[in-house]
Amino acid sequence: MQGGQKLKEIRNRRNIKIREVEEASRRIAEAKGDKRFSISDTWLTQIENGASEPSICKLFSLSAIYHVKITDLMRLYGVDADEIEKYEPIANPRQTRLLPAEVHGCDHVIRFPVGPGSGPRQYKTSLAPGTAETLGKAPVAPPRRSDTRRVSYGYIGLDDFTMYPLIRPGSFVQIDPRQNKPQAVAWRNEYERPIFFIELRDGYACGWLELQGNHLLIIPHHSSPESTRRFAYPREAEIVGRVIGFGTRCVDEEFGCSETAELQKQFKMKGIGW
Repeated sequence: MQGGQKLKEIRNRRNIKIREVEEASRRIAEAKGDKRFSISDTWLTQIENGASEPSICKLFSLSAIYHVKITDLMRLYGVDADEIEKYEPIANPRQTRLLPAEVHGCDHVIRFPVGPGSGPRQYKTSLAPGTAETLGKAPVAPPRRSDTRRVSYGYIGLDDFTMYPLIRPGSFVQIDPRQNKPQAVAWRNEYERPIFFIELRDGYACGWLELQGNHLLIIPHHSSPESTRRFAYPREAEIVGRVIGFGTRCVDEEFGCSETAELQKQFKMKGIGW
């Protein structure tokens, strides 16, 4: 059933005549001082017949007249406001970010609209509390049942080579938000050295940390083409939590021509052989 037909069905269930919709919408338009909120009988007929779709202003009026949430009316036309967070990575594909998440019992599956052959690639790093699930499953071990509310997930964007090759671009990471303070700990190798997920003013980052007075240093992997970044702490950088797990490829086959060229360019700038 088309959106217009469903709108007509709602109106009929409410026993509201087309003329009454017109009069009610005119009152709304007058109260708001904006004619866009007014719906004529002819226009409503066109909407219900599927000849046209209502603007957001007219949906506002219909929401008030029919006593239906405007977000429910938007769904009649295939627009789900609850999906906005899910599609932010597609709108901003080059960003590293925390992932939006849903928890389904103790089964934790990364839900994120990205992956080989599954849609637009994500080029920056991102974050999500709890569990996320999308078109693909990331090879990140699920947390214990007692930890389901204590784990967040992040995505390492395809432009983020900070921890390359230990954590490659396109990887998913598991984050413990309880461990959000940089502390001096003994580590014997790069696998034991704590990795953190950091929120910046303009995005996110993932890397080794070092606190020097009031400044936080994000230190890249020694094989990475990236440089150490310095931020005023905590004014310019806030630690989301420690990375406690990650799923990453061991080869770069996933990269397309543009990503490979960018990687080669960055390595060349750092004087690192490819």
